[in-house]
Amino acid sequence: MTTETGDPSSPLPRLAALLADEGRVRAFAAVALGAGSAERVAATAGLSPKETAAALRRLRDGGVVAFDGDGALTVAHDRLREAARTDRPAPAAAVDGDARTDGAAKADLVVRTFVRDGRLLRLPARWTRKKLVLRHIAERTFEPGVEYPERVVDEKLRAWCEEGDVDHVTLRRHLVDLDHLRRSGGVYRRPHPARDTRTA
Repeated sequence: MTTETGDPSSPLPRLAALLADEGRVRAFAAVALGAGSAERVAATAGLSPKETAAALRRLRDGGVVAFDGDGALTVAHDRLREAARTDRPAPAAAVDGDARTDGAAKADLVVRTFVRDGRLLRLPARWTRKKLVLRHIAERTFEPGVEYPERVVDEKLRAWCEEGDVDHVTLRRHLVDLDHLRRSGGVYRRPHPARDTRTA
């Protein structure tokens, strides 16, 4: 507990320690994505009720999750803004590097919220998040430049859709719409990123 409630002049290290646990990160992400109750957090984050209760307790104690006026869980944005203000400005080069790292971390968090054990739980409602998840699926399913018959594409996408809310036909259509797959005469090909620039 001391790492999360230590020197108040150093909020960012305490926040980092608070979010170092994967269960707490997943619970925090679920709240950030709109899960307003422990039950919804558990369902979204893929945690057991006991894990959810423990994670939410630590997040509330750490001040990053709170209850709003209606009793729903919400991110404590004021606390996070305060932590950001108390941190010293970094040199421009370091800020650029941190931004890239932060962007990658956020993308990974989004993917882990909607994809678990090689299965797509559901597609995000928000378009920017949906694109991240679809890119993840395309990159892990299809080799660039390799031609796949529609039957093979369907088989590969069915594996992602098992026990999820999305069917493989819808998933295939999204991948084609975003140009992660290109279709010609019943054959599909993922563009090569080094040569094909039409990516989402």
